Amino acid sequence: MPKPDAVTLKQLRALQAVAAHGSITAAAEAIRLTPPAVHSQLRQLETNFNARLVERGPQGGARLTRQGEAVLVGARAVEAALDASADHVRSINEGMEGMVTLGVVATGKYFAPGLVVELMRAFPTIDVILRVGSRESIVNALASASVDIAIMGRPPRIPDVQATVLGAHPHVLIARPDHPLAGQGRLAPEAILAQPFIAREEGSGTRILMERFLERLGRGRPARVIELESNETMKQAVMAGLGIALISRHTVTEELRAGRLAELEAEALPLVRQWFLVHRSDTALSAAGRRVHAYVVGRQGAFLPR
Repeated sequence: MPKPDAVTLKQLRALQAVAAHGSITAAAEAIRLTPPAVHSQLRQLETNFNARLVERGPQGGARLTRQGEAVLVGARAVEAALDASADHVRSINEGMEGMVTLGVVATGKYFAPGLVVELMRAFPTIDVILRVGSRESIVNALASASVDIAIMGRPPRIPDVQATVLGAHPHVLIARPDHPLAGQGRLAPEAILAQPFIAREEGSGTRILMERFLERLGRGRPARVIELESNETMKQAVMAGLGIALISRHTVTEELRAGRLAELEAEALPLVRQWFLVHRSDTALSAAGRRVHAYVVGRQGAFLPR
């Protein structure tokens, strides 16, 4: 009864060497073993298959039997599979294959898909998974290691991260084009504070920036705030005339260009912050992660809206 589970690579390679070189002596030289060692490997292989695999000739030659030829087919398949596995492992080690999860705060969803397309073209054998969410959800994803790298406006304190600047992130004050403040030049603080403000939820980066802006503008004077859950809803509310909003210019590029929204002028505007690419300090990126990280940093913000 054949026992394929007892077959070793050394036995199969001895058989392949005999098939390629026609004698045990030549096979031994090719695979850097002694002839007795090759002979021993072949005997073990024949025992494992319960068949004669090699016929010895009268003048030191050797050739495979029909059973030996059948085993040779399997030996070559094993060798090919191992070579393919080695190539695959090499690609993973060198970062040419793998999976990288890229987290992006909601404000970045206007440019993130285009960046992922670039990454797919640059690294067709790396799966780049895009995950878009609120700042809180992306920070939590970093903490739980469910994203490898993330793009956000303000690096978190926890978890500890390494942050690299990607480019400028301007925030502007917007209104509908026929709003009384539109086209009035630099506005006085009183005129701005008299308007209702459309704002994101508590804890979002945009909301924090707006609150700091209003605190500086009004010196503690409260502003009327209407809280909405997304940038898209904010834009629709402003276009409907519900109020004005401080918002990332990267989220309203098309609306400003098309004249559906107007940018208001005021002292200290636009508020220019930075986009950062971050990853956890205590967790080493995979080789694929390092390639994606280097590519994004190397673009120097060219993927950001202009």
